[in-house]
Amino acid sequence: MKKNRLVAPVLKWVGGKRQLLDAFTSLLPDRVTTYCEPFVGGGALLFDLQPKIAYVNDINNELIRVYEIIKNNVEALITALQGFKNEAEYFYAVRDWDRDKATYSSLTDIQKAARIIYLNKTCYNGLFRVNSAGEFNSPFGNYRNPNIVNAPVLRAVSSYLKAATVHLTSLDYAEVLRALPKGAFVYLDPPYDPVSDTSSYTGYAKGGFSRDEQIRLRESCDELHKRGLQFMLSNSATDFIKEQYAKYSITIVKAKRTINSDAAKRGEIDEVVVRNYE
Repeated sequence: MKKNRLVAPVLKWVGGKRQLLDAFTSLLPDRVTTYCEPFVGGGALLFDLQPKIAYVNDINNELIRVYEIIKNNVEALITALQGFKNEAEYFYAVRDWDRDKATYSSLTDIQKAARIIYLNKTCYNGLFRVNSAGEFNSPFGNYRNPNIVNAPVLRAVSSYLKAATVHLTSLDYAEVLRALPKGAFVYLDPPYDPVSDTSSYTGYAKGGFSRDEQIRLRESCDELHKRGLQFMLSNSATDFIKEQYAKYSITIVKAKRTINSDAAKRGEIDEVVVRNYE
């Protein structure tokens, strides 16, 4: 299947990997046919590779709904997006749709997906963040001309998702990993271990991702290794993470911090890329 250069992330996501694609390319296995990404987020690596078979998962069911609608009903999604306005009062009204559970449940999946894309394009710093009740709570971004309706990219992503065999799920990552077939390659991009007491960001879904969860994920990686499945994992270059994956190959890469409220602190930071292959 020939790659389409228009296939690219449709959402800005915390920890998105577009900036690291060049670094990742040299670290990937020589051949990837069956691909799995259990924390897909914005899907930068998925859309860059465009594998023929992919297991795509995220615990954030709103995000997976967006991909399902892009795959199955992209023209209706584009039409819905054309009705949204880049105005603060309108933004907060749309943001509050999920405060009334009865009203929100009455919306169509197309309306819900369009809302997520709209909020992502117009909220502050493109930051998908929910409160403890699972309600979107990022503020208005006040951007002059956000690209709310990127129809060429939406159509290209839709074409890829339909042409390939892409399994879309919103499950616990461990459930996805247990069901993978032999020969699958797994890229794991979990919520990162915080580099300081104030840097933790886990607002993409209710609950967060504690160090106990980081340990559970490493144990899942150990299981993948025992089964002979290749994996690559990204995380913060903290001592804790480096100790967890000490028996594997660790490469340090530089990534730009993009969500700090202080623009002066959005510099480069070390991240690890962990692999169980050379």
